[in-house]
Amino acid sequence: MKFRRLGRSGLSISEISYGNWLTHGGQVEEDAAKACVAAALDVGITTFDTADVYAATRAEEVLGRALAGERREGLEIFTKVYWPTGAGENDKGLGRKHLLESIEGSLRRLQTDHVDLYQAHRYDRTTPLEETMTAFADIVRAGKALYIGVSEWNADQITAGAALARELKVPLVSNQPQYSMLWRVPEAEVVPASEREGLSQIVWSPVAQGVLSGKYVPGEALPEGSRAQHEDTQGAIARWMGDDVLGRVQKLRPIADQAGLTMAQLAVAWVLQNPNVASAIIGASKPEQVRSNAEAAGVVLEADLMARVDEVLGDAVVSDPRKYAGTL
Repeated sequence: MKFRRLGRSGLSISEISYGNWLTHGGQVEEDAAKACVAAALDVGITTFDTADVYAATRAEEVLGRALAGERREGLEIFTKVYWPTGAGENDKGLGRKHLLESIEGSLRRLQTDHVDLYQAHRYDRTTPLEETMTAFADIVRAGKALYIGVSEWNADQITAGAALARELKVPLVSNQPQYSMLWRVPEAEVVPASEREGLSQIVWSPVAQGVLSGKYVPGEALPEGSRAQHEDTQGAIARWMGDDVLGRVQKLRPIADQAGLTMAQLAVAWVLQNPNVASAIIGASKPEQVRSNAEAAGVVLEADLMARVDEVLGDAVVSDPRKYAGTL
């Protein structure tokens, strides 16, 4: 496993992170989830990403149990806050009450006294940014989080948040956007703003919900148990399921073969070629998927190969910054 610094901080994280958005507490049984975590640890992954909202808080609980007994100093545990975790008016957003209560719940479920990175899962337009950042600063000063990050914030939001973080003297070090060969929306505005402000990207869906693995073939039945069949992921994957996109993805196979990689490894390695990306989050329902995708760490893709990827995917690539989640 290779490691990169997170933003301008002193924190190193594994190039491949293990995430449990769709698996723990939902798509796979707990024994399988624990086996995937064990596989991640075996291949040198030290960075684990979750959120309070995943599987209605169950994902944090499963991850906490899976990591119980591991040396805490050897792990980087990340979680997020914003989406509703209860029925109350204050069980959502980035207001002070919700942030201070949510960190306590996350720590309890994760069975730890601190998280290494506490992330705002989205930008909260209903709460003053000063209130949000001050609450985050208090959480850091209380030792309950070591660093602060955001997810799907746009360039202006990152710039404003970074200015307040400097004023409050707390380390805002990362943004977590969707990013893949097919979804390059963060490149135009978010990555340059992050580079200016000293943030790295921790990217989710580098394999485009599994589409870039090549397992979905135009005209063929969907693989049994795949994300395209799962009710929690059908919406997210739908944009990639047209025959044109799937046909272009199949043309990536010779490129992956030339590089000595699986198609999923090629997809993960591709996002890691961006120097502003500190880590790519992978999910898995089987330990062998973790072991395979982890082999993308440290892979260097030559410029001609990167150009061939662009040529094959063509206008299937989405790059319009107006489609970035933080602008919607």
